Amino acid sequence: MTGELWTPVISMVGVAVGGALTYLTQRTTQRAADRAEEQRRAAALAEERRAEQIRTVLEFIRFALEAEGVAHARPPEWEVGDEWYRTARPAMDGLRIAENGVHLLCATGLHAPTTAYARALNQAVWQEHDQASLAERLEPVKMEFLAVARRSLT
Repeated sequence: MTGELWTPVISMVGVAVGGALTYLTQRTTQRAADRAEEQRRAAALAEERRAEQIRTVLEFIRFALEAEGVAHARPPEWEVGDEWYRTARPAMDGLRIAENGVHLLCATGLHAPTTAYARALNQAVWQEHDQASLAERLEPVKMEFLAVARRSLT
């Protein structure tokens, strides 16, 4: 009779051990899948942020080039409301907004060169200058900004 009792007990123990092993295997597999999904999400988020930073820097560069063109086209005499001013004001407003976007979304190491370049452009647009010195004044801050931007986005 004891032989008849041990067979179902051993069978039940086998079922319990098999169930426990199955549970542990499924739990381990689920944890690995969750970790892989979290890593995928983190990588996707990092790529989205990088793309957003690139768009922000490109927008700043676009407005900077527009402001530089306005500075080169600056007449010797101008007044608020004339045609040059109506072109310069939106360009400088866009530059300031794009600068703030860089400060908000990009690495802190890019903030100082962005501000320096924006200030140099602001001075070039609104203050008197000769054409030869304009490029000489803007080129160093522009190159510094571009070098730092390139390093921060790689």
